[in-house]
Amino acid sequence: MRARYDAWQRELETEREREQRRASAMLSEYEATGQGWFWETDRHGLIAYISPNIAKQLGQKPAALIGEPFTNLFILNSQEQETERTLVFHLSTRSSFQDLPALAATGEEEERWWSVTGRPALDKFNNFLGFRGSGTDLTETRKSQRHVTELARFDSLTKLANRFQMSEWLEKILSSPREESRICSIFLLDLDRFKQVNDTMGHPTGDALLKQVADRLKTTVGEAGRVGRLGGDEFQVILPGRVSRDDLRQLGQRIIDSLSQPYSIDGKRVTIGASTGIAVYADDGTTSEELIRNADLALYAAKDGGRGRYHFYAEDLHSEAKERQQLEQDLRDAIAASEFELHYQPQVNTMTEKISGFEALIRWNHPEHGYLSPAKFIPVAEDTGLITHIGEWVLRTACHDLAQWPDSIRIAVNVSALQFANPALPTIVANAIASSGIDPGQLELEITESVFLNDDKSTASMFAALKGLGTRLALDDFGTGYSSLGYLKQAPFDKIKIDQSFVRGATVAGSRNGAIIASIVNLAESLGMETTAEGVETLDELDLIRALGCSHIQGFIYEKPLTPETATERLRTGLNAVARGPRSARAPRQTMLRKVLMQHGTHKYNGTIRNISTTGAMIEGLWNVPPGTEFEIHLSKGNVIKATARWSKEDRMGVEFAVVLELDDNGGVAVAQSRRPAEAGNSVRLRKAG
Repeated sequence: MRARYDAWQRELETEREREQRRASAMLSEYEATGQGWFWETDRHGLIAYISPNIAKQLGQKPAALIGEPFTNLFILNSQEQETERTLVFHLSTRSSFQDLPALAATGEEEERWWSVTGRPALDKFNNFLGFRGSGTDLTETRKSQRHVTELARFDSLTKLANRFQMSEWLEKILSSPREESRICSIFLLDLDRFKQVNDTMGHPTGDALLKQVADRLKTTVGEAGRVGRLGGDEFQVILPGRVSRDDLRQLGQRIIDSLSQPYSIDGKRVTIGASTGIAVYADDGTTSEELIRNADLALYAAKDGGRGRYHFYAEDLHSEAKERQQLEQDLRDAIAASEFELHYQPQVNTMTEKISGFEALIRWNHPEHGYLSPAKFIPVAEDTGLITHIGEWVLRTACHDLAQWPDSIRIAVNVSALQFANPALPTIVANAIASSGIDPGQLELEITESVFLNDDKSTASMFAALKGLGTRLALDDFGTGYSSLGYLKQAPFDKIKIDQSFVRGATVAGSRNGAIIASIVNLAESLGMETTAEGVETLDELDLIRALGCSHIQGFIYEKPLTPETATERLRTGLNAVARGPRSARAPRQTMLRKVLMQHGTHKYNGTIRNISTTGAMIEGLWNVPPGTEFEIHLSKGNVIKATARWSKEDRMGVEFAVVLELDDNGGVAVAQSRRPAEAGNSVRLRKAG
């Protein structure tokens, strides 16, 4: 009986040892796979056991770690404050913990994370013996979590903060308990002509361009603020703290200048622009919604003002935004109701003084507001893409009207950059020519320099296709944009149009405009091209243009734009053109220095008259005033004169009086005969100089 019991005991012991060896082997194999590891400490928190593979990751041998504090396996710093408190808390309170993330003290450049689980070990009398636990590698999981976080908070293309993170950061600033800490400035940026790059050169080029824009923007803003991409070609800059208006202006201009420099993408030269709107806490709002909305309104004002500029928010931009929104809807209705008209301004051969053709000029007789200036609605049409429909209508209508006129007459039609980027343009032109039955050589397409902003094969292909139809090509507004002589030798132009800004003031003593016009004429002649001088209004300008050798002239000196019926009747009387107009470009001016008060609507501004004539003056003190803006100028007590801004450059503008003045030798002013009423201008909020 005893022998049988001893045998049974030996068998149990053998089975127990076998189970232990099996368990030990399985644990060793598990450790060897690197999927997990084990650890044990004594009652003082010193390592009693550690898996060999963990010791290897730490660059140690297991024996070297025995007796070291368990916490030495981890990097416990301020960035991991929550993990540090949790791990130390559990070890000190001898409580169980599970799946705690901890940064391993591997000493490697690449971070390694572990998930650690532990529980206290007790003897049969519940005395604490230490901790036993396990761990798993958490590195890939943490990388995935970090990637998800980046997707949620960063723009995947440019690596800038995204809309969510920028909004979060702005809210953090605005929720500060101290009023002084809430002060900040918001820039909203929009890239000019980016859509054209995307449409003509493809989205990969557009993406590469956005990356370079992001880099330039970060470099320009530097440590002054936070830069983010909101989506598409929209960017945002948040500047914390109080920044003077002058510094904001300078930063806005630096941003525009930086982003407007040419880019090189896959060996291609790409040029775009940028516009920005600025809002400041608390002048322009105290909540994120108000600041963003008002910065957006300022951005629209910057774009409407001609792009490539910055604009501060002003209260009356709300009414302008509503007006613009209504104008956009009215444009859509006008297209559906065929409310547009074409008027035709004659182009006269300088040598023969005969009409050689007309330029087709679009007019819109608004059902409520009457005729609107194209400068008011064309930019809206371009922004909304409606210019494509309008441009196609202009082309068809101009060709139809041309078919009623003599074969020697040409018609010039403007083609916008958006139309030029449309691959279907040659087909549209060919259909207009075919349906009207005109000779292709009678159609002259006027194209601005903006189509050359991107050195792209599609640009050359489009020129070749249009020229292949037999049409003539004219370079419009030469010298006012990104002028380059390089494209003149490549593009098959038949004519260069000299912008009226060079004609204006060309006869004034000391002006360089005449020399510029002469250079353009010589250049065109050497390339076998004709020239047309635009905006000629006075006899002395006409004499100068003739003397400089311009081949054609277009301007009020011969004719104002004519309706189709009037143009047809005009051609019936013959092609001879007679110059009629004032001899001098402007009335003699007196130099003076007089402070005046200018009133626009309910807003009043201080200005300084630098020179004055009987019909107008140059006034200093307001920045970037839109042409057409009306003022009441308080020259002296009880002497108020209505005037309209005709041009503006930086803080100076030229105004035309609604009445003709009488001036004495001392600059005294008396109102004389009535002049024509000033043209209606846009209601705008103006900005004081400085």
